[in-house]
Amino acid sequence: MIPQIDLKAVLDGDPATLTRLREGAEEIGFLTVVNTELGRAEVEQVIGVYRDFFHLPEAEKAQVDMARTGSNRGWGASGSEQVDPNANADYKQVFDCGFELPEGDVLRQSGLGVYAPNQWPQDRPEFKQVIAGYYGKAMRVSMQILRGIATATGEDADYFDDKFDRPMALLRGNYYPERPDWAGDKDFGIATHTDYGCLTLLATDGTPGLEVRKRGGGWIPVTAEPGTFIINFGEMLQMWTDKRVIATPHRVKGTKTERISIPMFFNPNYNTNVAPRGSDQVILAGEHLTKRYEETYLHLKNAG
Repeated sequence: MIPQIDLKAVLDGDPATLTRLREGAEEIGFLTVVNTELGRAEVEQVIGVYRDFFHLPEAEKAQVDMARTGSNRGWGASGSEQVDPNANADYKQVFDCGFELPEGDVLRQSGLGVYAPNQWPQDRPEFKQVIAGYYGKAMRVSMQILRGIATATGEDADYFDDKFDRPMALLRGNYYPERPDWAGDKDFGIATHTDYGCLTLLATDGTPGLEVRKRGGGWIPVTAEPGTFIINFGEMLQMWTDKRVIATPHRVKGTKTERISIPMFFNPNYNTNVAPRGSDQVILAGEHLTKRYEETYLHLKNAG
């Protein structure tokens, strides 16, 4: 059973809610969250903007094709990623945007792909306006959840704060088309994987498709209507907490109905050491994330 958390109760420090939050993070790796600043109407607007973009002719989307860049900003065509080397490339389209550093920032000048400039469709100002507005709010909600995780697991509430002032936060629109008749056992919207980073805040259009692997085997379907968010944790937070918080494998096989989902992959500053606390290791968040991106995005993998 995946627990549902009321974010306002988390922020108010309700003990029972914090206990459910801790149990969800440590025992399941998935939660659902309600009562955030992002309501149903706003999420539905964002879903609609993404849907309109993904339905554009391919030639128009190709003007912001991330395959022409050395980063993951802009549109990714179907088959542009492969999260599982034992499965076929993922059958979905994506649009990625991320955190933009101010002019003159040393990290911006370094050319790091995780801080690459965003690509936005020309002549579609509403797209950028709506997505950028959602991006800022999704980061705030993600930070509130992380502060709750810190409290629930016995840290100070502000433990993560200074590690996320220049976050490698990636917002993605996922478009899963209808599963084609030719799809076989190795074809997925996105194959089985764990997320690479820290925390994922996922909005969906309510269409089924996401499945979470049970510890004893088998899969649990997870759905959420717009305004209810699915939360899961990535490899980075699992390392950082010395496996106290778990990253649970999940997948989207696809159905006869198209599906839109919007994950905010909320990750810390590039130079954050995400090695287990108390260890002598140094694992830079940015290096871990860059390595995993280069293993997944085919245009980055082939460039290597």
